[in-house]
Amino acid sequence: MNGAVLLAGGLVFFLLAYRFYGRMLEKIFGVEAERTTPALSNNDGVDYVPARPSVLFGHHFASIAGAGPIVGPIMAAHFGWAAVALWVLLGCVFIGAVHDFAAMFLSVRHNSRSIGTVIESLMGYWGRILFLCFCWFALILVAAVFANLVAKAFVSKPEVATASALFILLALVFGFVITRLRVTLTKASFVFVPIMFGCVYIGNIFPADLTRLLHCSSETAILIWTLFLLAYCYVASVLPVWMLLQPRDYLNSYLLYAMMALGVIGIFVAQPALKMDTFSGLAAFNPAIKNSEFLFPMLFVTVACGACSGFHALVASGTTSKQLASECHLRPIAYGGMLVEGFLALIALVAVAWMTSAEYADALGKDAHVIIFARGLAGFTKSVGVPVELGVTFVSLALSAFLMTTLDTATRLARFTWQELFLPRGEQLSADTASTGVLRKLRFLTGNRFVATLCVVGVTGLLILGGGSRSIWPVFASCNQLLAALTLLGTTLWLIKNKKRSAFIFFPLLFMLVTSGTATVMLFKTNLNGWLNDGFSNGGMLAIVSGCLMVMSALLIVFGVKRLKESV
Repeated sequence: MNGAVLLAGGLVFFLLAYRFYGRMLEKIFGVEAERTTPALSNNDGVDYVPARPSVLFGHHFASIAGAGPIVGPIMAAHFGWAAVALWVLLGCVFIGAVHDFAAMFLSVRHNSRSIGTVIESLMGYWGRILFLCFCWFALILVAAVFANLVAKAFVSKPEVATASALFILLALVFGFVITRLRVTLTKASFVFVPIMFGCVYIGNIFPADLTRLLHCSSETAILIWTLFLLAYCYVASVLPVWMLLQPRDYLNSYLLYAMMALGVIGIFVAQPALKMDTFSGLAAFNPAIKNSEFLFPMLFVTVACGACSGFHALVASGTTSKQLASECHLRPIAYGGMLVEGFLALIALVAVAWMTSAEYADALGKDAHVIIFARGLAGFTKSVGVPVELGVTFVSLALSAFLMTTLDTATRLARFTWQELFLPRGEQLSADTASTGVLRKLRFLTGNRFVATLCVVGVTGLLILGGGSRSIWPVFASCNQLLAALTLLGTTLWLIKNKKRSAFIFFPLLFMLVTSGTATVMLFKTNLNGWLNDGFSNGGMLAIVSGCLMVMSALLIVFGVKRLKESV
């Protein structure tokens, strides 16, 4: 099989899905183009701010993508390129994109509140509390892990640090120009997008190498960058979205699109043959852990963001829904955004599948997954005249933009979740939440965005500095897919309650529950054995975390089944 053929076939499949299956979803859910969205009715200039579709797509895509659609397919490639490709194609169209569309639609119809509010209306107050606790833990884990990854990237590639800092300053100016000076988006883009690419060039000339500038060790440099990123996350989370989040994500999206375009052009010109095993069987040896893994459920958990991801529901119902100017934008942003991410996952798969299985195992022993992707893509772009090292640097910068976007979006979403967690039954989160109602002082501590963000950043910092982000990382994949299954459960209940067709959601729900539930149980048993045999440091933390996830998800399923019986 040729990599270009795989990409071309995937592109056609995604376009057909967007045209026909996406339109079917609009009809089933009842999308109304003329309906006023919460971004317009609740416009507060901070979180609820209507955005142009192109700007909002850039934010949404950059936020949901991160490194997930790149790392996942590369980690799962030992199962065979065909197995990974089939899960990306089918999972993305019939599960992941449907999941994202449903989460954003339900949020918009519930005043753009998080998916936890939908859960409360369907499963009751304690269902909401359990779900929000689950979400908050997942978001803290995302923020901790991504902050650690970005800090390490800044130290290993200092030019990325310089460019990223310049991107932030540029975004602040861009936001002011289009919002306060009223310069049209098109005119501003013609000026600021070239400047953004110029920042990449400046980064190569003046790399922010802290080990050289401060004469410190790499560990100290990582610590300094981590503290800087935590401070940045705090500021980015409390600033109005028009000031930093919207303009930065819009500008960064051009960097991400350029990376994808270069990759596609390089693959179509180079025509790489896929030398990796097509299918490795129901069990395959994973060279990363030097042990065998069963295809079920590990393939479907490992390839998460490229096929289905629960984190997307938090983005869709957290920041994106509060900026949606019209329900007719749901299909291109929610459903279409997930299809683009699936296409990126196929690019990542080709970037590693051109190697033989032996070469793949050797690469895993030398480089991180992101570097493997960057070198693979740079090898293809060499065929169109781009030097390999320049290609590696550019791809690394684009990936850094992915990570930074997901990092501060996760922080803002964790702040939303924290605020909603302490609300009384059925109460709406509003700008004056902190100063009204019973127990004003307590409500200030939980409802004020500055205090809530400080709590989020503080816990994230403790997790990173204590080394927890590295030890808990293996549980994230299962947590992520369980979150997707629970969102699909809430969607199924809503469809049944409103007497709409639900089979297209119900069967993906069963599949995600079985796969993620099985993976979580396996993770719990493996780490519990390690804890009992070799002490707490060898699996104790993961056993406790995965055990808590099992209990919370089981209780939510019980609540859901109970309400399902009542509806039927």
